[in-house]
Amino acid sequence: MGKEKNPRRVADNEAMAKLRMLRTSPQKLNLVAGLIRGKKVDKALTDLTFSKKRIAADVKKCLQSAIANAENNHGLDVDELIVAEAYVGKNLVMKRGRPRARGRFGKIMKPFSEITIKVRQVEEQA
Repeated sequence: MGKEKNPRRVADNEAMAKLRMLRTSPQKLNLVAGLIRGKKVDKALTDLTFSKKRIAADVKKCLQSAIANAENNHGLDVDELIVAEAYVGKNLVMKRGRPRARGRFGKIMKPFSEITIKVRQVEEQA
């Protein structure tokens, strides 16, 4: 008499991972996400490892989580995975400020963002 199982949010040959509350702007995060879109996962991991962007380490962690989800939860073959989607969204913005001249107050916005990575298993064409 329990609840029914939730339907899958992704296809049978896909797995996903989501990372929230990343302390960077969505615009900067989207540059790193664009670096890995459509690539094979081993090539994407290599690109993130040697990227000079600070946030690339967190994106790499999310990609590794998506790969682990594909392997352990959905039984997909790691060697045939590609990064199907990598998209970025806004999150909260911390509002800070700094006193400025003539009694004014300069706004300092500290944005947070989130990233969702979907990996898909595709068969090699011979």
